[in-house]
Formats: sequence, C-alpha cells, structure tokens
Amino acid sequence: MNINEFDFDLPEELIAQTPLADRISSRLMVLDYQRKELSHHYFRDITDYLKPGDCLVLNDTKVLPARLYGIKEDTGAKVEVLLLTQQEDDEWEVLVKPAKKVKIGTILQFGDGKLRAECLAISEHGGRKLRFTYDGIFYEIIDELGEMPLPPYIKEQLHERDRYQTVYAREEGSAAAPTAGLHFTKDLLKKLETKGVEIAFITLHVGLGTFRPVNVDNIKEHEMHAEFYQMTKETADQLNRVKERGNRIISVGTTSTRTLETIARDHNGKFVEKNGWTDIFIYPPYTFQAVNGLITNFHLPKSTLIMLVSALAGKEFVLHAYNEAVKERYRFFSFGDAMLII
Repeated sequence: MNINEFDFDLPEELIAQTPLADRISSRLMVLDYQRKELSHHYFRDITDYLKPGDCLVLNDTKVLPARLYGIKEDTGAKVEVLLLTQQEDDEWEVLVKPAKKVKIGTILQFGDGKLRAECLAISEHGGRKLRFTYDGIFYEIIDELGEMPLPPYIKEQLHERDRYQTVYAREEGSAAAPTAGLHFTKDLLKKLETKGVEIAFITLHVGLGTFRPVNVDNIKEHEMHAEFYQMTKETADQLNRVKERGNRIISVGTTSTRTLETIARDHNGKFVEKNGWTDIFIYPPYTFQAVNGLITNFHLPKSTLIMLVSALAGKEFVLHAYNEAVKERYRFFSFGDAMLII
C-alpha cells in the first residue's frame, strides 16, 4: 500500500496553535463506520453516543516537561535535549539538537550544573543515550528546568502547562500527550460514569514514534519505534467482563488502541496483566480484536495515525471525513477537534 493513498490537502491555518479555554467545547465529528454516515457536534455531546455498559479506555500517561536547554560542558555550545524513554535508572534515550555536536563521551549540563549528562551511545535513528547525574530527585529537577515538549507544528507558546496534560494523567514518562484525552474534564467523566459508562485505565508512554514521519513509499516497510505499555490485572479483568457481556470497548486515542490491540493479539483476544514494549503498526487491512470504537483527533497527512484510523473505519470513508473536516474548518492535531468512530 502506497503512502500517497493517505494524503489529503490541509490548509496550514487549520493547525490549532493553542488549546480552547474550555476542553469540552471542541468540535466533535461522529463517524458511524457501519453505515458510512457522519455528523457534526461538540465534544460535550459525546454523552449522547456512549451507552450504559460501554467502556472507555484512557491512557493515564503523564507528559514530562521533557525539553531541556543546556550547554556542552567543554565549549559552552548550546544544545537542546528531548527526553524520550527511560531505559534504566538514570539512562534515557533522547533526541538532541544539533545532534552533530554531541558525540560519545560528551558531557552536557543544564541549570548551571544542577543536572549533568554523559552521552553513552548513538542510536541508528540519530538519537542519543544519556546518563544523568544530579543531587536530589530527578523528576523534581526536570519539573524545574524543563519545558513541555510541544510538537514542531505548534509555534505558539503554551502559557498553561496543564493544557498539554489530560485531567487523569498520573504515570510520568511521556514525551508527548495522548491528545484525544485532552478533551475530557473531570465533570464530563463523572457524567459518563453516572450514565453507566465504565472507565478503565492503561498506560503507554508516548516516545520517539510520535516524532518519526513515514519516509518510505510502501508503508509495509515502515518500522515503528517501540514504546513502553502497562496493563494492570484490574483493568484486564474489567475489559474481559465488558467483552463477555457483549458491550463496546472504546479506546481514547491511538495510544490506547495500540496497547489494547498488542495485548489482545498476543492472547487470543483476551486481556491479561502485562507490561512490555510494543511496536505494533496498524494499517488497512487489519482485524481488530480489542476495540469497537475510537475517540481521536485529526491527524497529519501520510501519518501512521491516519493509517490506524483508516484500518478501523475504512480508508475511503476516513479521507472523505477529513475532506469534510477541512471544508467545515475543523481544528487539526494536538490542540484541535475530535472524532468519534463507532
């Protein structure tokens, strides 16, 4: 399947640069992928489309203020580091700019030496492995020195850190937000639970894969970067009960979807307590074993994310919906509007 099959024209002005003041005021496009029908709403209306017994699966990863600005200790040259994945103890996979300045053995410092790092290795995709040294608690230092790692297509400054964080974020470790969840408020989640909709939590720490475009014509040749996931026994048992009842499992975001499908694929459609690394790449045709529906934002042309959405709802229908979204001036990407596929 060719990458150009997932292309569409997107005016740059539709890329949302700032979040809305009210999370639930985002627009919501509802796709009925069985009937191939779509309709236009607001995110607060999602309560009308979720039924008692349905289960929403939320990714509770928490975004680190993972962008650090520092210097090379020997020359004073400026460097920018983006924390991606904690590998063990104080060793992290990172992206560095400018990368050519950071070789194995290079020492970096941040915050006038409050945090130091040594480059241990260079990865095949140009990333670096750093070992950090510091006095105190690492995450407290990162919280003090770091900035939220907004995607490169967002040019505006984020004035409130919490707006690039879901209201249920709790497991620190992501380099980017699971953006479909940014539309929920605590009140909306309570309203859904009162209606009888179940809420379940999984964790997938969003890493390098979020920043890697597809650079091959044949999408089957694209390699996904592995990301760490975790499912508790409580969540596994809850989801198995939902499935056995015949109710719907609706994932909030492509990260939740990839986690659920990874586990279900490896265990004959069942959910089990598990943690590990997934590099699952979902594109058409694909038989979903875990999810019945999806809440997601509007994604980049030719991205692995629009491929996943196309695998669930059908490529032609999804591209039709995207063209409709452009026509109706929906807001795109991380701070943009949402789509419900059921």
